[in-house]
Amino acid sequence: MGKVYDSLFIQWLKQEITPALGCTEPVAIAFAAATIRKYLKEPCLKIFGFISENLYKNAIGVTIPGTNYSGIEMAAAVGIFGGDPDKGLEALQGLTGSQIKEAHDMVNIGAIKITTRNTPDFIHIDLTAIGAKNCCRIVIKTSHTCITELYVNGQPIKIGMQAGEETSSEELPGFSIQEAFHFVNQVPFENIKFILKSAQLNSVLSETGRKKSYGLNINGILMSAINNGLMSDDLLSRIVIETVAASDARMGGAPIAAMSNFGSGNQGIVATMPVVVLARDLNACRNELARALALSHLTSISIHNRYNRLSALCAASTAAMGAAAGMAWLFTHNLNVIHTSIINMISDISGIICDGASNSCAMKVSTVTTSAFKAVLMAKENIQVSGNDGIVDTDVEQSINNLCRLVVNVMPSTDKEIIHIMAEKNMH
Repeated sequence: MGKVYDSLFIQWLKQEITPALGCTEPVAIAFAAATIRKYLKEPCLKIFGFISENLYKNAIGVTIPGTNYSGIEMAAAVGIFGGDPDKGLEALQGLTGSQIKEAHDMVNIGAIKITTRNTPDFIHIDLTAIGAKNCCRIVIKTSHTCITELYVNGQPIKIGMQAGEETSSEELPGFSIQEAFHFVNQVPFENIKFILKSAQLNSVLSETGRKKSYGLNINGILMSAINNGLMSDDLLSRIVIETVAASDARMGGAPIAAMSNFGSGNQGIVATMPVVVLARDLNACRNELARALALSHLTSISIHNRYNRLSALCAASTAAMGAAAGMAWLFTHNLNVIHTSIINMISDISGIICDGASNSCAMKVSTVTTSAFKAVLMAKENIQVSGNDGIVDTDVEQSINNLCRLVVNVMPSTDKEIIHIMAEKNMH
């Protein structure tokens, strides 16, 4: 593998593995609002506009970081009063109580009106801020902080890349699991040691989730079960608890950044924490941890790049396939075991739907993390789901493509029905 192709993997990792404070969909709305407030250059009196249905699905129910509130209007309001657009997906870092109160007051007087639309782009935000003299409109498409249009008083504004701005993954070619495997085996440690930042950030988030009850507190329930003799304090339990704790904290509004993967903090958590906990148990060195994390994140990217950023498939499940690859690498360094682990997972959890970002995401994180460890244990014993079973094939790439065919060709109708159900609930 040449240096040009090595550079491709580094580009993918640096593009898609980025810090994000809170669930990325409400933060994207806050980022958009913070940006138009910056260019409005006067107090904002009202905001109106629309977001895509898929963005709505993942923004409506999750707790906004640093607050006890949820909702798309509140996300825009806190962006107006406390957001820093220069921080990208960490735009809500350092929110104060007074800023949250001002945002809540703005929502209560009905000064924010955001509707939803069925748009071609799954990520689409179109907001306008009105002041006493000026107005400013922003359009974000494709990825959470990718500004495609910006107008002040109707005049287009040309802006450079914002801090933390994502670029379209379409600019980089896809790759196979085997290619990622060969890369992590031969790349110099110095070239990928930056990936250890994902272990650092997500471990802090996990610790935060274990110290305080956030969301549904799934990790606390599991720890209580261990203390009461209902579960064993074994490696699997530790992997699940430390992974779920980070998700509990993130979805429950903890003001701590996660290292995201493909625009999602939960995906970043799932691709990171199982590998971190297993590496610690195996006394793996920093070099080994970095390579395992790189493989985990690259596997997740390779799979998710074959379907939409937002879809009806729970993307924590495909991120967990990355975790399975990373754990299998730590255990065996064997490509066949890695391939088998992924195939086993596709057979096991290919039907988990994404019904919006919420505290219940931590339950799905628990499920997919358990599946990942189980799939690796099976693969270590040379047990692979038969290519005659269901949607899986004997070839890992074909198995992944079969899964993604469902997501792209069949699940859009599922996605629409999920969104309609959620919208109907919020009308009551």
